[in-house]
Amino acid sequence: MAPPILAQQERATICTLFTELGPDAPTLCEGWTTADLAAHLGVRERRPDTGPGLVWPPLAGYTDKVRRSVKGRTPWAKLVEMVRRGPPALLRPVDGPMNTVEYFIHVEDVRRAQPNWEPRQISEELANALWDRVGPGGMAKKVPATVVIVSPGRTDKEGGTGPRLVLSGDPGELTMFGSGRQAAARVDITGDAALAARLRDAALGI
Repeated sequence: MAPPILAQQERATICTLFTELGPDAPTLCEGWTTADLAAHLGVRERRPDTGPGLVWPPLAGYTDKVRRSVKGRTPWAKLVEMVRRGPPALLRPVDGPMNTVEYFIHVEDVRRAQPNWEPRQISEELANALWDRVGPGGMAKKVPATVVIVSPGRTDKEGGTGPRLVLSGDPGELTMFGSGRQAAARVDITGDAALAARLRDAALGI
């Protein structure tokens, strides 16, 4: 289980980016600026009624309506401060498992939407936490292949059936790939070229 400090570190990183870039910077989340992303993060932690809409499409419209409302009525500095404060007391015990991967991905959504980005150095502790959560299962559902994920110094993970597709990269890059950010993830794929192309274009993540 990821310790809370990792989530707190990623939270601080994204708030620094928000402050540096302002509310109108692009992100990898299609159609969202940094203000949209900040509102999403604030609503996600403070409005449990919006949670179902994050995973169940029929309720997505309501969740998005709340996010847009919070974005529209909250000054930018207060929106960033809402994210920086973290979850309410009731959720703080699960801050690590709830937010470490989420905030890592959204930090990279901001970073990688800017010109000339490069992968950042992350701690071994964060890399291990990401590796614990990344898996081939969701990818293997998208292609008729045995998907194998490989990262230096770690035990390979595989899932699915069929020809082997081997995805190689650091845990952070594999996390971005598996969350649907394939175009922005530096992951090498070896195996059947057509299946590899299909996986790179697949709708991955939630």
